[in-house]
Amino acid sequence: MIRSLHVENFTVFGEAELDFGGHLNVFVGENGTGKTHALKLAYAILATSWEEGRKPGAAPPTKAALQTRLADKLVSVFRPETLGRLARRRQGRERCDVRMTCANEAWDVSFSFSSQSKSDVTIDTLPTEWIDAAPAYLPTRELLTIYPGFVSVYENHYLEFDETWRDTCLLLGAPLKRGIKEKRIRELLGPLEEAMGGSIELDKNGRFYFRSGNGRMEMPLVAEGLRKLGMLARLIATGALLDKGCLFWDEPEANLNPRLIKKVASSIVELSLGGIQVFIATHSLFLLREIEMLLARREGEIDARFFGLHLSDAGVSVQQGPSVDDMGAIAALDEELEQSDRFLSPGD
Repeated sequence: MIRSLHVENFTVFGEAELDFGGHLNVFVGENGTGKTHALKLAYAILATSWEEGRKPGAAPPTKAALQTRLADKLVSVFRPETLGRLARRRQGRERCDVRMTCANEAWDVSFSFSSQSKSDVTIDTLPTEWIDAAPAYLPTRELLTIYPGFVSVYENHYLEFDETWRDTCLLLGAPLKRGIKEKRIRELLGPLEEAMGGSIELDKNGRFYFRSGNGRMEMPLVAEGLRKLGMLARLIATGALLDKGCLFWDEPEANLNPRLIKKVASSIVELSLGGIQVFIATHSLFLLREIEMLLARREGEIDARFFGLHLSDAGVSVQQGPSVDDMGAIAALDEELEQSDRFLSPGD
């Protein structure tokens, strides 16, 4: 579990201290306020640790190994021309500092790099252990339709897709989880498969299919909203999202109708209660309200944190706290409320 993330001069952030909830974390802000950047930064740090730790005969972390691997991962996830492009430039300060603390202090890490850095970061705090669970990152686009052959092509050619797509495809293609945890998997999958009206299958030919009472359908013929739910269902079925680790989900509401958004909100809350620390970035007032109502019903059970990202002259500022009210006024949400008022009172 991540406890906090401190950043100075990283992309749009001048300085920010993000203190996370143990279960659920929700980022809201206008376009360009760094919601996706915050998710990707935390993901890149965790993914680097997970990838290094699962290598055959992996040795404990060293500065020599981590400074290069972490730099590579940041570039692969953000896709700047050079690492230094991620450092926010301002007069008299051209260095970026990042510090992550975790519930397991052995995973704590801090590092820095300058606007001139190309392939290495400077490790200031070295973790003493690699993390023990793969983080998962769901982008705004579904990946089930591009899955066939994607990882092989990605690893052998230069493609203009950030590495979260490749990482998630690897998780989607993992074998189904069997054994004593199957009961819990069925509990989580049940509401999702009911919402979709079917289940997701990976055929021996390396393609995903949607199976319902009407038979089996090729994934490109399935509605995109259902394919997004299918990604979540598949990661639960393989055990990637079960009882530990982190889920980062960028705009889970994209291409979903309100009925499915309600199902997604419920699944997010249930996953967080099951041991998955969830981070989402959203523009949706509907999703935000649905989560708020679910938290109210489970009062005291869920350690949640809400982050409002706001543009300022010094970079993006962050307002945060355990309730939606702690985020401050978000223009995008205010516009939705104002539109509702205009619709209900057309003559005013």
